[in-house]
Amino acid sequence: MNMAVIIPLVAFLVIIFGVGFLASRSLTRSDHDFMQDYFLGGRQLGGFILAMTMIATYGSASSFIGGPGVAYNEGFGWVLLAMAQVASGYFVLMILGKKFAIMARRYNAVTLTDYLKGRYQSKWVVLIAAFSIIIFLFSAMAAQWVGGARLIESLTGLNYTSALFIFALSVLIYVVIGGFKAVALTDMIQGVVMVGGTLILLIATIIAGGGISNIMADLTAENPSLITPFGANESLTPSYVSSFWILVGVAVVGLPQVTVRAMSYKSSRAMHRALIIGTFVVGFIMLNMHLIGVFARPILPGIEVGDTVMPLIALEVLPPWVAGIVLAAPMAAIMSTVDSLLLLVSSSVVKDIYVNYVKPDASYKRIKRMSFGVTAVLGILVFLMALNPPDLLIWLNLFAFGGLEATFIWPVVLGLYWKTGNKYGALSSMIVGIGSYIIIDVFYTSLFGLHSVVFPVILSLIAYVTISLATKNLALNAYSEQQKLEGSM
Repeated sequence: MNMAVIIPLVAFLVIIFGVGFLASRSLTRSDHDFMQDYFLGGRQLGGFILAMTMIATYGSASSFIGGPGVAYNEGFGWVLLAMAQVASGYFVLMILGKKFAIMARRYNAVTLTDYLKGRYQSKWVVLIAAFSIIIFLFSAMAAQWVGGARLIESLTGLNYTSALFIFALSVLIYVVIGGFKAVALTDMIQGVVMVGGTLILLIATIIAGGGISNIMADLTAENPSLITPFGANESLTPSYVSSFWILVGVAVVGLPQVTVRAMSYKSSRAMHRALIIGTFVVGFIMLNMHLIGVFARPILPGIEVGDTVMPLIALEVLPPWVAGIVLAAPMAAIMSTVDSLLLLVSSSVVKDIYVNYVKPDASYKRIKRMSFGVTAVLGILVFLMALNPPDLLIWLNLFAFGGLEATFIWPVVLGLYWKTGNKYGALSSMIVGIGSYIIIDVFYTSLFGLHSVVFPVILSLIAYVTISLATKNLALNAYSEQQKLEGSM
């Protein structure tokens, strides 16, 4: 066990725990304010913190561990594909932005499902949304826990199960204690670490490879396809790459773990600042990470498990103590994403199901116990799921991305900008999106050379528009009856 590597990582975790503890002391005691603080940080995020929390949440194990691993196998084609993510923060804040925050405050929305409940006034929309979040985010969380465990495993020499236990315990302690405010503050720290860490590692990798020209010559000698846009096996076709821009660029506006950030900023100025900072930093980090994966290939040929590229190249090209600091970057990304996903699923169970439909008059103490308890139980369940990891975790994460996007993108976006959209359209869009995505992903992968998310997104749009138009009068009558009922009470 290399203590020169371990000590900086341990110091990083101690800082994170300290922030989580301090954040927990600021949680308010009223029922409503507790949920606002625990799940949204009191809607008081400034521009820099908002940008960094979006970056750290989106820059997950899939990006830091899985992404460079695939780039190692595929070459520059995957770097090009991955750069679609540069637009993610821009699209989220530009499309949702001020309008989404205003609507969320109007509905007192703490979660994305709260917004859907306020907008569509439908129990079934809420329940299907919560079901989708719980099911698909379990896949995403499992990917993050696998990534964290593999990183600790590579650094310490511990077996996978022991590494997974250490990671799980670390995450659960500060998420259960601190909630969203701890997540947001630690995301700021983690975002800064990611920027510096990836830059240092990229420079060291280029130096170790003898310079960019020498690395390019080695890649060309091994396989000329590694330096083309089409991948090592010519599998990255223009249609597939283009469709990937939908998955990791445009459609991220429908991801619950990202949209909740658009509820939490304190002012329009903070949102605009986050848009600028976030777009620049995401591009910088994504380019660095994936170039590291490609450039590592001539330096460390023959790596069997692509997910180990980042820790192995860091240990190869950096002094041990520097490697420990730099590898805090992927650890930061993984921890920030898994804590955000844990809170999101926890809030779906506590707020969207328990408080809305089981016990609306629940006391502060009961809500707090439920929030802590559900978060802990979910973490344990994900730990059990991650005991048998896949070969490349990125596919598990992207499966979850696609399912959530197919479920939520149109009920969220058209719910904001199209008044005719109603609960029948939203419900049909979600059902069609979930059903078609699972069918296509399981039975018709890469249909017409496109990623499996493309057709579900199109079909769910058609369902939303056609059903909303067909039930326009029915929805108006239901709304009128509801207004009359409320007026007579």
